[in-house]
Formats: sequence, C-alpha cells, structure tokens
Amino acid sequence: MSTSTSPTSESGGPARPARLIQNEATTEIPVHLLFRDEPDPVSVPLRPAVVTRRQPARGRPRPVVAEVDPELAERPARVLPGAVGVLAGGLGAAGCLATSWWAGLLPYELLAALGLPRNTGAGLGPAQWAGYAGAGALGLFGCGGLARGRTGRAWVLGLFGRYRGTVRRTGLMWVNPLVLRRRVDVRLRHWRSEPMPAADGSGVAVRAVVLVVWRVKDTARATLGVEDHESYLRECVEAALARVPVELPGGTAGAVASAGEALTRLVAADAAVVGLEVFSVRPVRVEYAPEVAAAMHRRRIAALDARHRASVLTSVVDSVEDTVTRLTVRGLVELDDYERKALVKDLTVAFCAGRGEPGA
Repeated sequence: MSTSTSPTSESGGPARPARLIQNEATTEIPVHLLFRDEPDPVSVPLRPAVVTRRQPARGRPRPVVAEVDPELAERPARVLPGAVGVLAGGLGAAGCLATSWWAGLLPYELLAALGLPRNTGAGLGPAQWAGYAGAGALGLFGCGGLARGRTGRAWVLGLFGRYRGTVRRTGLMWVNPLVLRRRVDVRLRHWRSEPMPAADGSGVAVRAVVLVVWRVKDTARATLGVEDHESYLRECVEAALARVPVELPGGTAGAVASAGEALTRLVAADAAVVGLEVFSVRPVRVEYAPEVAAAMHRRRIAALDARHRASVLTSVVDSVEDTVTRLTVRGLVELDDYERKALVKDLTVAFCAGRGEPGA
C-alpha cells in the first residue's frame, strides 16, 4: 500500500503550500516599484456610452404607473327620442281610462264629455286590476324615462354597476328609467386655486395661486375612474408646484413663461389618465410664505440699501476725481502728494455730507 508524501523543495526544507487559485498565475512585485514616480498615463479618448435598458431582476418590483382600466372609455349610449316616452305615457293614461270605463267607474258627466257610451260594467275584478297594472306600468315607464339634455352637459349611464354609455344629445329624449344617471359638466372651466405651497428658484418657500383652464374630455373615466375628478385635479396641481419652481412678481418674462409651460405639461400628463384635458396652468399670484416673509423683506431692504450706498459712493468718487483733475489741469493750484490727499479727503467728506442731506 503506497503512502502519499508531501513534496519538498530542492533545498530539502518543507515545500510551500499549493496555490489556491489554480487557473491564475501570481507574480511577486518588488516593494520599491510600488513607490516609483511614473509619468501620467496617456489619456485615452472615450467612446460615447450606449445606455441599455436593463431588464428587472426576478422578484424585483416594477415601477407602478397610474393607469385606469383601459376598457373604461367613453362611448355613446342608446337613447330614444322623447316622443317615444310621451307616446308611452299617453298610452298608459288611455289604458287606465279604458279600464275604468270597462269596470264602470267613470261618472256620467265624464262619459258625456268624452263622448263614450254608458257602461254599467262588472266592477273591479282580476282582469280590471291586471289592466290597471299594465297601463300604469306603461305610463310610468314612458314618463319616467323622459330626460332633457342641455348644451355643455352630459349624462353618464350605469346599470347594476356597469357602464352603459354617455349621452351628449340635447333636447327631449327617452332614457331607460332603470339606469343610474350622473350629470357631468363638459364645458370649458376655469379654476382659481387657493394659496398653495411652492418654492422659487432659490428654494425659498412661497405661496402660489394658479389659474387652471380645463374640461372633462372622457366622461366615463372622469366619473367612474376616480372618486372625485375635481379633487384629483387639485392634487395634481399641488404635486406639480412641488416640482416646478415659480418666480415672484418682477422676475424675467422668460422664467415666468417657462414655469407656466412646465406646470401645464405636468398637470396635463397626470390629469389625462382620468379623462381630463388641461389647457393651461398659470401662476397669477406668488408671495413669500408667512414663516419667511419677514426675513425676506429685511433681506430685500438690505440689498436695496447696499445698492444705494454703492451708487452714492460711485457718484462721489467721480465728482472728487473730476474736481481735482480740473484744478490741476488748469493750473489753478499746485499740489504735492500730501496736499492732494488732504484735498481728496475734504472733498469726499463734503460730497458725502451733501448727498446725505434730505432733498439732495
């Protein structure tokens, strides 16, 4: 039986342990090479990077995008002209009158007025009650379905929780009285918000009042896709104000216009999901928030004061320079360096005192 022996080095001592990484070669680096000064490596031109969309790993949640049921979209509902409901109501009334004549319940005066022959009748029996029920149901079904459509208003119809269509017709029409009707305003609407929290370009808290021009484009999504589309629009405006900086009055026209365009783009994209069409979102009043209004007012006053002092100092220096230059160039006085400095000092004090007087 053979026994395995550990390998030995050529000097007869114990051999070094085998390498752990069998497929890679290792090389010993002298210590002095680690601290050797070498010139900077030559810069290699970089190619444009190509960004590829990585597939989400298994088990990683995908980003959630707000989306309404794609099958929920506005479609026209089936309605009949209003004459159909009027005719059904008239037939129901005529049926009740005929059943009363059949039962002999009509008074003689009414029979004479209607030109009907007198009938003693057999009283109220099962047949008469059935006639009353049928005529009454026809009359109620006909009159109960009458509806009047107005310009700028629409009806969203639902039956047993299912969307049955939208009616945008105007005038008298007949709608199935069993369906649930929801009136929706589809006119162009203007909404002026209350002061909402926002921030300017410097990140200072402000309060902004915006004017939103919008309308309901898809009545099915606006009514059934969200609980309250007006509250949803308000939340979209507030979310857009948190992402877009607004400028205070007095800012550049380009900044104000760009802020309005950015707000309109964001709110229109968020509101389109629920069938709302947003035309413009414009800030109409912007002011500092109450917690920073006093500090910003003091800061503005200090900036104006510093600007005024700088302009006054520039004017005084120009006046002193002009005065000294004229005196020396015309030969009115001969000044050495000491006298020139003294004259400049006296003129500066005099001009500053004159600028500081009221009405100067």
